[in-house]
Amino acid sequence: MKSKDLKDIFHKELDTIYGRDEVASFFYLSIEHQLKIAKIQLQLEPEFTLTNNETDVFFSILEDLKQQKPIQYILGETEFYGLNFKVNENVLIPRPETEELVDWIIKGSKSKVQSSNTFNILDIGTGSGCMAISLAKHLPEAQVFAVDISESALKIAKENADRNEVQVEFIKADILESSLWEDVVLRQMDFFDIIVSNPPYVRELEKREIKPNVLDNEPHLALFVENSNPLIFYKAITDFAVDKLKSNGSLYFEINQYLGQETKKLLVGAEFKDIQLRKDLNGNDRMLKGTKK
Repeated sequence: MKSKDLKDIFHKELDTIYGRDEVASFFYLSIEHQLKIAKIQLQLEPEFTLTNNETDVFFSILEDLKQQKPIQYILGETEFYGLNFKVNENVLIPRPETEELVDWIIKGSKSKVQSSNTFNILDIGTGSGCMAISLAKHLPEAQVFAVDISESALKIAKENADRNEVQVEFIKADILESSLWEDVVLRQMDFFDIIVSNPPYVRELEKREIKPNVLDNEPHLALFVENSNPLIFYKAITDFAVDKLKSNGSLYFEINQYLGQETKKLLVGAEFKDIQLRKDLNGNDRMLKGTKK
């Protein structure tokens, strides 16, 4: 089958679900992943033909997309901050706004890391490891630690660290179980210069805003919190940061866009200084930073 005919089938079957532009993106991502052929090559070779076996693979991808399975899970990988990450149903798919948070940390920390004898970073609720690994890659002088409650997520994160050739120490622990944190701290002599977290923050009442491809596929453990206590993870991590950050160390959060001021109040109450609530590229309150006195 010619690639242009296969593309037409993708549009016919999927445009009403995703829209034409997104379907085109899915098609070219699939071609590049499966056949190692760039989009420009297909555009320059409109008569490019796939074998029957290759065509069958793409029809399988098409069926998964019709069931609204995320393309990243179908292909088994995604890109984040210029790096390649393995993903599956045990970890969240990294988002662009999380890249913005990583970029904020890197740009604000590079000179500090390079001028410090020891610089320790802790990522709480690491999932795929995308933040910890990106920070380790771009701040190679830093020691990076990453925590998650899920053994399955940590397995993926460790594979991603190997894939991207960085050293990260991964630790299984529960964010909400304070006694387990002692193990994290005792593994090193110094406290942390940076603590960062993108914890669960979507309230149950916000489920109606979530697209089916996310709601039906991504791990709810990493997404949702109870309506009655939506900042439970932020409070626990802030309390931990008060004890375990160095003086002038920084706490970074990705946050629920609807709870920016409420989350900021946690840092104000914990007497952090230089608190910054930052919007993402879509104009939503999405990132928060505070510095320990």
